[in-house]
Amino acid sequence: QVQLVESGGGLVQAGGSLRLSCVASGSGSRIAIMNWYRQAPGKQRELVARITNYGSTSYADSVKGRFTISRDNAKTAVYLQMNSLKPEDTAIYYCNRYESSANEYWGQGTQVTVSS
Repeated sequence: QVQLVESGGGLVQAGGSLRLSCVASGSGSRIAIMNWYRQAPGKQRELVARITNYGSTSYADSVKGRFTISRDNAKTAVYLQMNSLKPEDTAIYYCNRYESSANEYWGQGTQVTVSS
């Protein structure tokens, strides 16, 4: 079992920055893809950023050039640096750890609110 705890959300003005953190604890595979998802009110959850076990990253088109995903060397934490935030980035952000179809874990979510 793996537990994921997010932190770093909050209220920020448009154009500002926030850094989300997700710390993993417990026993899990050494190989995992770490993802950040978000869900805005009335919308489906969407994938924002992904980082593989080898450090390859990918982003949703809506955040490219503004958000950066990274992880620590021990691969126990993943971060999402969010710059040039827009009101449409307002959502609950969830950390996700994907090891296999049978082993996938979610954090509790952290609220990000961007005011105009």
